Amino acid sequence: MMKELIQDFGKHLTEAIKIAEETNFEKKGGKTDTVLICGLGGSGIGGTIISEMLSEECAVPIIVNKDYHIPSFVKQDTLVICCSYSGNTEETLKMYESAKEKGAEISIITSGGKFAELAKQNGHNILQIPGGLPPRAAFGLAFPQLLYTFKKYGLISNEKIEQLKSSVKLLNATEKEVQQEAKSLSEKLHQNIPVIYSEASLGGIGVRFRQQLNENSKMLAWSQVIPEMNHNELVGWRTKNEDLAVVIFRTEGDYYRNQERIEYSKKVFSKYTSNINEVYAKGENVVERSIYLIHLGDWVSFYLAEAKGIDVVEVDVITGLKDMLAGLE
Repeated sequence: MMKELIQDFGKHLTEAIKIAEETNFEKKGGKTDTVLICGLGGSGIGGTIISEMLSEECAVPIIVNKDYHIPSFVKQDTLVICCSYSGNTEETLKMYESAKEKGAEISIITSGGKFAELAKQNGHNILQIPGGLPPRAAFGLAFPQLLYTFKKYGLISNEKIEQLKSSVKLLNATEKEVQQEAKSLSEKLHQNIPVIYSEASLGGIGVRFRQQLNENSKMLAWSQVIPEMNHNELVGWRTKNEDLAVVIFRTEGDYYRNQERIEYSKKVFSKYTSNINEVYAKGENVVERSIYLIHLGDWVSFYLAEAKGIDVVEVDVITGLKDMLAGLE
């Protein structure tokens, strides 16, 4: 099942674009001064990525919230985007209730559940996508809705939308190459602990990859960004450990000083592990490069699970946690 879902990533993006363009939004009266994106797990990672992707274009602050509680600054001029693929994520529902009490403008991205009901009852703008998938496999359906929400509220131009559309063409043109590169990388990560680095602008991409390794490949990994890790984590490289496999996501758009930081950091890593891998994104812009790396990372997580002979979809420990929480008052 997961293999087919990863293969359909480009189709999901195309379907999501169609849904968004056919959905009408009612314009709010006031001016948006802040955006708060609420969501967790597979539904929340899009918020992290979009906040980095739009940092140089969106004129208002974008805050990503992954908790039960929302910041005190939320008010009527705050746009709160609630992302819950199932429509029943308890933390996001709690954040929604708090945002509603504060009179915030609320927009919802979901496949159904309680959030679809709340949108209908309270007249919220909603982008509703097909359900029935593991949330982490619905990224291609959900992520475009975030971009379109910003566009529909007049917070970004159409440029990123066009880049999203061109990213589908990039995926179609590079699919075989992506799978080959992912297969090769998975072989280098098998039976190792992946250590994922990137420039800060791609931090969310690194987190997405780590989360896919956690859920699909059933393995631990960690991720950090440059230049931040140069101020702390770099000093932690002091012990020879060939069980560590470094993965560095890179693009032609990396800031030149960060490129030099990466080269220096590689020399440090090489003293303690020989397993250092650089992955260069394809694409002409930030959206294309991000979509490319996300797709490649998804394939890596699948091939690792396949090599380990495990069920890619199974997340029993999370299901058990949710069952426990359901019994609490």
